[in-house]
Amino acid sequence: QVQLAESGGGLVQTGGSLRLSCTASERLYSSYIMGWFRQPPGKEREFVAAVRQGTGGTTYADSVKGRFTISRDRTKNTAYLQMDSLKPEDTAVYYCTCGSTWPPQTTWGQGVQVTVSS
Repeated sequence: QVQLAESGGGLVQTGGSLRLSCTASERLYSSYIMGWFRQPPGKEREFVAAVRQGTGGTTYADSVKGRFTISRDRTKNTAYLQMDSLKPEDTAVYYCTCGSTWPPQTTWGQGVQVTVSS
């Protein structure tokens, strides 16, 4: 079973940037989707962004459109989440996911903490 490993979380000030990485333990089929979800403190998990392995097509939550960019490098089995213009409300544990159907929630990484200070 594929495993996902995230990296790149940390503490940043409002307006700053971070890039999260997610590496899969094996090459994913072109039909697979890689995604990012997040869980803010005291709240439920929510969808952030997703990218289709084959086409590179992307989908974003309204709350991050224009600030976050998801991409993938199939040669490295890795997906990235570039987060710019960060806000305190972006503070959350961010989880990488993948799956062959929508939403991509078959496999989850362990999560990385992102904290945005005001």
